This record gives sequence, C-alpha cells and structure tokens, in this order.
Amino acid sequence: MIKVCTVYQDIDAYVLYDVLHDPHYRQIWDKHMIHSVDVGYLNPNNDVSYYAISCPAPLKNRDFVLQRSWLDTGQELYVLNHSVFHHQYPPQKGFVRGLSHLTGYLIRPLPSGGCSFSYVSHCDPRGKLPPWLVNKLTHVLAPKMVKTLHKASLKYLSWKSHNNPNYKPWIYPEQISLPRIAFNQCTKSPADEVDDLLDESHIDEKSLNHFSQEDY
Repeated sequence: MIKVCTVYQDIDAYVLYDVLHDPHYRQIWDKHMIHSVDVGYLNPNNDVSYYAISCPAPLKNRDFVLQRSWLDTGQELYVLNHSVFHHQYPPQKGFVRGLSHLTGYLIRPLPSGGCSFSYVSHCDPRGKLPPWLVNKLTHVLAPKMVKTLHKASLKYLSWKSHNNPNYKPWIYPEQISLPRIAFNQCTKSPADEVDDLLDESHIDEKSLNHFSQEDY
C-alpha cells in the first residue's frame, strides 16, 4: 500500500477532477495505458472499465477490470476504484490480471486557490515478483504519477476547449451512453479463476537496466 500527498497551487480542483475522469484525454497523458474500455455503468456514480498497462520488459503487462465510484460533496472530490469481474473481460493471454483492493484520489479545493491532492493505492500486481522490484516500482511510479497529473492538468482546459467541451458524463449523468450493467454479468465461473501465477521472481536488476524515472 502506498500513499502520496501534495498541493497543486496552480491547478483548480475541478480541473484535476475532470482530468482523472476524462477517458479521451487519458489516452494523451497516460503513457502506460495500452488499452482502456468503458464497459458500462451501474448508476450515475459507478461504472466498470477495463484497463491494460505496459510494464518494463522483461515483465509481463498487467490488466485490470475496475469498478469506479466518484462523489463531489462540494468540499471534497473523490474518485475510488477496486477490482471486479465482468464476463466480457476474463483473464486474457499476454497479460497478468492485477488486483486493486482499493485505489483512491481525494481532492480538496484550497481557499487561496489550487487544491490538495491525496492518492492511496493498495494493489496486487499478481504474479510472483521479487520484493526489490515491487519497492523500486513503488518509489518511482507514485511520485512520477503526481508530476504527470500536474502537467496534464495544466494543458487540459486548452485541449478540452477543442474536444467536445460540454461532454462530462461524470458531472452530467444525462450524457451517459454506456450500457447498464446487470448483476449476472459480474458473476465468475470456475473457468474464469486464475490458478497459475506467473513466476517473475528470477528477474534481476541488470535485466531492467533501461528502467528510469523519466520513463516510468
């Protein structure tokens, strides 16, 4: 589990909230995303998505099926997710199915302008990874994500003004066009269980010598 807190003096809280939500803009700023699909919605504040990310070679890429929840209380903005199952996206060849126990973003507007940002993630990348690698990824990826979000937020308003500026279904539920998800679509069968965990414990630091904080 990791936790990162920071303050963005030059980012409006609602701009950051939109950046975290906007699936079309994420294709631009999220360099690790291979593929993302908005599968459907449960209600106006809960949806399900598929998300595949690249990992530095020789690691296998990971993917997730996530239920995302969000809420704007007027004083705080939340975006949370955890792993679920969906029958259209069972474990796939070429990916290790990761598990998010809880990932959350908390945004608070500041009286002086800007916002505070807190990020908590309790994830299991699955597979059998050496502890040194998990520690290295944690120390690099979390601070890098904070910097990347800052840069993306600074450019968002300009980008959004030319890309369907009024489309924000996370704020305006009448714009939701995803199919409604039924409970039986999220029920596992024995064939959907992951029995064998990929063993990547043999990986050493020399095989990841191209890994850098600038890239990941």
